Amino acid sequence: MLSRRAFAAGVTLATGAALTRASDAQTRALGEPQRFPDPETRSPLSRQLGGRPGFVTLNGGSLPWRMKGDVKEFHLVAEPVKRELAPGSTAHLWGYNGSSPGPTIEAFEGDKVRIFVTNQLPEHTTIHWHGILLPSGMDGVGGLTQPQIQPGETYAYEYVLKKSGTFMYHPHADEMVQMGMGMMGMFIVHPKDPAFRPVDRDFGFVMANYEVHPGTWVPDTSIMLEFNTWAWNSRVFPGIDPLVVRKGDRVRIRIGNLTMTNHPIHLHGYDFRITGTDGGWVAPSAQWPEVSADIPVGAMRCIEFTADEEGDWAFHCHKSHHTMGPMGHGIANMIGVRQSAATKRITRLLPNYMYMPMGEQGMAEMQDMAAHGMAPPENTLPMMTGEGPFGPIEMGGMFTVVKVRRDVAPGDYTDPGWFEHPQGTVAYKVDGNGRRA
Repeated sequence: MLSRRAFAAGVTLATGAALTRASDAQTRALGEPQRFPDPETRSPLSRQLGGRPGFVTLNGGSLPWRMKGDVKEFHLVAEPVKRELAPGSTAHLWGYNGSSPGPTIEAFEGDKVRIFVTNQLPEHTTIHWHGILLPSGMDGVGGLTQPQIQPGETYAYEYVLKKSGTFMYHPHADEMVQMGMGMMGMFIVHPKDPAFRPVDRDFGFVMANYEVHPGTWVPDTSIMLEFNTWAWNSRVFPGIDPLVVRKGDRVRIRIGNLTMTNHPIHLHGYDFRITGTDGGWVAPSAQWPEVSADIPVGAMRCIEFTADEEGDWAFHCHKSHHTMGPMGHGIANMIGVRQSAATKRITRLLPNYMYMPMGEQGMAEMQDMAAHGMAPPENTLPMMTGEGPFGPIEMGGMFTVVKVRRDVAPGDYTDPGWFEHPQGTVAYKVDGNGRRA
């Protein structure tokens, strides 16, 4: 953790129009940056937001601020971090304040903000405020609108938030590496008028992709397309927390895409409306109904629905490989191929080698082997993982559950466990005559 003395000594600010110079008093007032070293979902900052519901960062939290006169001051520290992707697998990433993604920044339309950015990376960086309307010199493009923030330096970004909406932050310096290592976060600007599009629960996450080779810890940032780890807020199922909702709540989910491909995000049990993008709110007359929202690269979408049906509802990317854990891309297609003869010959030739034929009947057997204790390489998750009340869920990656319950208290986000289905509402097995077996 950066001490106040080290922080004050390390401040280096550009002169001129690019960035503002912080006074010693402002620096001292900033104090210690808050850190988010674990992947717990924090309670929203409702108290600091004047009693409004606040924003719930999936497997993360929002960054508190300090007032300096009429300015809200935040402090981000760009640094190497360790992020548990899911129990059993940890990645060595880069992020902010101990986490990848970094903590969410929350403020209000019309606020004056000053965001200090301290660089503890081994190379220079910047921050671009994706979708925020601001002066060119605050836009965070290294070499174009500001000098690079060198290791050990701190810069300040200062501007007025002109509109409400859903935005992101990420580097515009060595982007292939820095974004590929997990440097990103959400920026939520709430409407000044609390009566403007109110919701009861407000969730969100940023999507990232990594190539973490089996048995390794550091993402391979030279990969362009063939990633093996698809994550929401740098977590993969079963490490992604559920979205807990009270029956009858109006729910908003904000989704950002900083991966290298689009993602059709699908919610079971509901239809919803597209109510916003990183360009702004969609007028009610222009909103459209969906059950899958396709999120383009570098974009954000807000979806909204009323939670009027109890249950555990799957919520996932509809690209099937994005709901699977690490796997190779050079796997032979063995579906329908009889391997028994080859297995006997290989076993005779290599008597001390454990050979296990797979894929003849499909890949569901991978889940069965994981359930029976077959260990993957060190620090590598099974391709399909996660247990539900009826057995293996056979999902990984970009998957979680929206849990709607009538007995959830307002403001409570505690996981209620699995849904207890009313009698007669679960699919059942029948015999050849169509009778319950």
